[in-house]
Amino acid sequence: MKKLNLYITGQIAVGFLLVTFSLMAILWLTQSLRFIEMITNKGLPLAMFIKMTSCLMPRLFAILSPISLFVAVLFVYNRMLSDRELVVIKAAGISPWQSARAVLVMGIMVSIFAVYVNNSAIPAAEKKFQDLEWQVKNDVSHLMFREGEFTTLENNLTIFITAHNKDGSIEGVMINDERNPKSKMTMAAQKGIIAYTDKGPRIVLINGIRQEINNQTLQFTSLSFDRYSVDFGASQSKKRRNSARSKTLKELLGAASNPNLTPSEARRYIVEGHRRLANPFYNLALALLACTGLLVGNFNRRGQGKIISIAIAAMVAVEANDLIIGNLSAKNLYFLLLYYANLILPIIICFYLLSFYNPAWTARFRKNGEFKA
Repeated sequence: MKKLNLYITGQIAVGFLLVTFSLMAILWLTQSLRFIEMITNKGLPLAMFIKMTSCLMPRLFAILSPISLFVAVLFVYNRMLSDRELVVIKAAGISPWQSARAVLVMGIMVSIFAVYVNNSAIPAAEKKFQDLEWQVKNDVSHLMFREGEFTTLENNLTIFITAHNKDGSIEGVMINDERNPKSKMTMAAQKGIIAYTDKGPRIVLINGIRQEINNQTLQFTSLSFDRYSVDFGASQSKKRRNSARSKTLKELLGAASNPNLTPSEARRYIVEGHRRLANPFYNLALALLACTGLLVGNFNRRGQGKIISIAIAAMVAVEANDLIIGNLSAKNLYFLLLYYANLILPIIICFYLLSFYNPAWTARFRKNGEFKA
């Protein structure tokens, strides 16, 4: 029996890893398209792109792992049933509960790992992502301005620099400013420094010349300067975006006592905390849903399409209820009782069917619904 459970567990683990990494690769590719604009328009380095997109992996794993485990368990047990392996196992007197122990072990292991991912990996990755996002939006010196290239901002401001220095300054700066429709300015300086203020980032030019032409009167002026400041016309983010996913479990569950949060934000934080506690165990619930019907149902030579369809419908219903009840709980915390019921009831039903259900009971019912003694 131990060898049988090890064999089934190994098959499920291989299938789970294959499905999980395949789905994560597809979703990573679709999510990474959001950062293509940063690469093309802002000159985002490839290393920064990889760092930002890799921060999405823990969240994707938490979303996909229950579905991946459900698919792996359903595939393994359906193949065993098609190859008559489960028929032989039942004929040998092994109960459905004993056959499902491998699923139980695998579900618990993945659930425990998902607890770590939800409460440690995801908050750390979210904080890292927010820091990188803030850096991309505000560190204009190295991310927006590339050496030897003209950089045109959205507000008709074109900047060219020759080189970046290690101290953060820039060499050989030329700026073409056409933000004012009445005039056009061109500035050139030997050196420049990027400064960050409350009103936004600006560049301080050192030892240069400013030339301006009035578009209406065509009057030309020229001015030499030692220091001259030019703003970018974009406000700087004063602080990093702080989402609920970056908070610790203690901060989320204690959000009601946080005076800096509105009541709606506090409820959203509390719901996120309960999600972190409950969602990992959907791995166990969906894994049991995948194997229960195949283990307790009657064998059909034509295939198990009906049982598989019921299992998939049950999985979709559980996932849909998780989303719906989660949104309702953000408006009223009393719905959290239904949120946990949506997780616990499928597990209890599967445990009952695997332990006590006898297919011979339903055979006594005729198609008209009458019971035959």
